Amino acid sequence: MSKPHPRRRWEPDFLGEGFDQLTLDLPGGKIATLVRYTPSDPQSGPAPSGTTADVLYVHGWSDYFFQTELASYWAGQGARFFAVDLHNYGRSLRPGEEPGYVQDLSDYDADVGAALEAMGQNAADARPLILLGHSTGGLTLALWAQRHPGRAAALILNSPWLEFQATELARRVISPLVSLEAQHHPRRPLPPVDPGIYTRTVSAAFGGEWHYDTEWRPVRGFPVTVAFLHAVFSAQATVAAGLQLQLPVLVLLSDNSYLHPRWSEDAARSDVVLDVNVVAHRALSLGSTVSVDRIPNAMHDVFLSAPAVRAQAYNAITRWGSGYLRALPSSGKARVPED
Repeated sequence: MSKPHPRRRWEPDFLGEGFDQLTLDLPGGKIATLVRYTPSDPQSGPAPSGTTADVLYVHGWSDYFFQTELASYWAGQGARFFAVDLHNYGRSLRPGEEPGYVQDLSDYDADVGAALEAMGQNAADARPLILLGHSTGGLTLALWAQRHPGRAAALILNSPWLEFQATELARRVISPLVSLEAQHHPRRPLPPVDPGIYTRTVSAAFGGEWHYDTEWRPVRGFPVTVAFLHAVFSAQATVAAGLQLQLPVLVLLSDNSYLHPRWSEDAARSDVVLDVNVVAHRALSLGSTVSVDRIPNAMHDVFLSAPAVRAQAYNAITRWGSGYLRALPSSGKARVPED
């Protein structure tokens, strides 16, 4: 029997001033890592256009949290900002572990649950909770919200991977084969398909704007296993059947996709991972109160786009939030504003 860990403490995070991290112990010996942002000049209350809430951010595939500007935006809105590096990702990845390996996206329920506990979200007077997910993290949080109705007050999805790039029909044809293979060889890697174009658009090492750890966010991504693809296909099928979420949802997407294997300057002004038109259509399956905002010239991670583009994305959240988020109570259970 393994010995229990001593009580974990918040420690300074490598992102610098205002950022701290907390190790979260999960079942089976796994860990997740919660990052919080506490600005040096915290506001005494919500900003005029903002809300008093807790925000929990979940990253995408082959990724981890490093978007400090995103944290600053939410602090400026009067919210407390947190981000979680899921088990087998980023700060939570330990030597010998398979990066990103998962058999079902519901496996991350433990990560989210531990993060919410550490945030104080289980208290009766907890702040309203806003979930913010990118790509696979967006897909994960959408299904988490369905399984935990009433826990979140709002859901914001940044280019969520709600549907297969090659359309629903292709997913339905391929899915049974992937499911069968996942039963027998779950860790079998699939042929790599990422030529590194997305990294070229983002990384400062290739002319982009952003600096990050390439061990945690590799140039061509983590190896994709059969188990992971099966987990994603299963989650996408659930979304396609309709989640019927009873909370306001905002989906941020680029207005264009560039799904080609060769570099072009258009890649820096497009989503090079998802078919944004397919995702925009699938977003309507999330619930009855869904807003889709197409951001011109945005990249896959909208908040890593060019400065003027991501400014539009922040403005989109502010506009949307001026209605839905300002209507939230200051504490207690979430409620959706009435029509």
